[in-house]
Amino acid sequence: MIGIIDYKAGNLTSVARALHYLGQPCEVTDDPEVLEACDRIIFPGVGAAGEAMINLRSQGLDLRLREWVASGKTTLGICLGTQVIFEGSEENDAVCLGIVPGSVRRFPGDLKDREGRFLKIPHMGWNHVEFSRPHPVFAGLSADAEFYFVHSYYPAPADDRWAIGWTDYGLRFCAAVAHENLVAVQFHPEKSGAPGLQILANFCRWEGNDAQ
Repeated sequence: MIGIIDYKAGNLTSVARALHYLGQPCEVTDDPEVLEACDRIIFPGVGAAGEAMINLRSQGLDLRLREWVASGKTTLGICLGTQVIFEGSEENDAVCLGIVPGSVRRFPGDLKDREGRFLKIPHMGWNHVEFSRPHPVFAGLSADAEFYFVHSYYPAPADDRWAIGWTDYGLRFCAAVAHENLVAVQFHPEKSGAPGLQILANFCRWEGNDAQ
């Protein structure tokens, strides 16, 4: 069973629908005991980092998430779920979970593309991700695959060894992190068509280590 963490952050049903399409049993819940019994955890979400952390703390899920990752439970973060696993975010000056060393930064307002045109914030739409090393969760993807992004803030790991995926949007930013039993992506695999479904299917089969 795959547990989808419900911390009032939205976008949970899209993830559940994608898993159902793949034939994977899942449950959307905020019950720590139900999540404890799940084989895998998906931590999705859209919204603001500050409010997300308030909800996680009020539900006691902040401590449990740290415990689950530390214990080796196979975990996938998506979008806001990726941002709040870092130490802090410039959004709301939020103190976050501290599972991944580093912070989350806001895109500068004067971002330009290669032709010198100003780029819109939030970064919204399809973009390429360059994966820097093999990983089971990202296996089988086409080299030209693109993924769907919607965000105004981006992850900035303190140690690039955590970073596995990179995207360009006026600047080069980390779009995916991976370490041991944890993988997290800034884009939305559940909204990214066949490549996104491939990632979710890989995650459902992944045994929770970095070996290819």
